[in-house]
Amino acid sequence: MTERSINWFRFSSPQTFYPLAGKMVPWFAAAAAILAAIGLYVGFFVAPTDFQQGEAYRIIFVHVPASWMSMFIYLVMAGWAAVGLALNSRLSGMMASALAPTGAMFAFLSLWTGALWGRPTWGTYWVWDARLTSELVLFFLYLGFMALQAAIDDPRRADKAGAVLALVGVVNIPIIYFSVKWWNTLHQGASVSLARAPTMATIMFTGMIVMVLAFWMYSIAVSLARVRAIILERERHAAWAQALAGAAA
Repeated sequence: MTERSINWFRFSSPQTFYPLAGKMVPWFAAAAAILAAIGLYVGFFVAPTDFQQGEAYRIIFVHVPASWMSMFIYLVMAGWAAVGLALNSRLSGMMASALAPTGAMFAFLSLWTGALWGRPTWGTYWVWDARLTSELVLFFLYLGFMALQAAIDDPRRADKAGAVLALVGVVNIPIIYFSVKWWNTLHQGASVSLARAPTMATIMFTGMIVMVLAFWMYSIAVSLARVRAIILERERHAAWAQALAGAAA
């Protein structure tokens, strides 16, 4: 048991994690492509037309998974940032930095697809609804995290400053999730809950879950590829990184 734990902790070093991440990227990228193809096919060609919203409802197969991932990635990013802040781990700060752009992309995708869904449903692209506004705040938190890190030259100081911002911003996640319960909001309630059976048709639920898995696999693949680039940038003066760069040249 102890030996296995030591082997896992060995990958907390950027030098040992770099080749491991490189081996995992193709597998997660392939899984993301396959799952996305299946999920989009089910969502746009197999799932039946909704009797209330018509064909417009199909945007949920992108909108809902993107919204979930925007919140989940923020929690994971804040978790990595907290570990880096508490244990002064270099790789943890790098992982937080690698996750931020993907989380920001999903937050933007959530807002954009929500606007496309809102136009035929509400008659407008945007309302200052509690759910929409808190999701917009999440998008700005991602941008603020990246901007703060970019504004500080020392990577270690940038990681610490970004970690503080990320941890403060965690309070926004439950606000997003519970906003439809806490306030009078136009946004519909959750169709999927851990406490009860889904209120949507099984084929719709299946397509949505497959898309969630596709976005999850994509997030892992892209974040691992990005953290490899960050590792090479920050460790460029290390002997192993210079030897790797020389071999690639």
